[in-house]
Amino acid sequence: QLQASGGGLVQPGDSLRLSCATSGRTSSTYTMGWFRQAPGKEREFVAAIRRNGGTRHYGDSVKGRSTISRDNAENTVYLQIDSLKPEDTAVYYCAADSGIILSSLRNPRLWAFWGQGTLVTVSS
Repeated sequence: QLQASGGGLVQPGDSLRLSCATSGRTSSTYTMGWFRQAPGKEREFVAAIRRNGGTRHYGDSVKGRSTISRDNAENTVYLQIDSLKPEDTAVYYCAADSGIILSSLRNPRLWAFWGQGTLVTVSS
């Protein structure tokens, strides 16, 4: 089970940290990811982190201004995005998968488990 939180209304240039609380089998042994979906657009890959926390991947739209991390002891995955832009406005979803390979990370259809999403609105 995945529970995303931390969304809200922020201003351009602000930073935001999203959290994804996991439970059971997804907590420390799965690759965790974040996706986002803006109105009328397809779900877009944002970031992923492997179960050991040492390998991270980022989507082009947030690369250089975002950090994905995980605390396996707390069963939580975080996504921080800095220098937020209006185009970052979307519903952000966390996802989990036990065996997703590198070439499949960016395809939302290949992830096994999903949280309910948290809305981030970037507006002045």
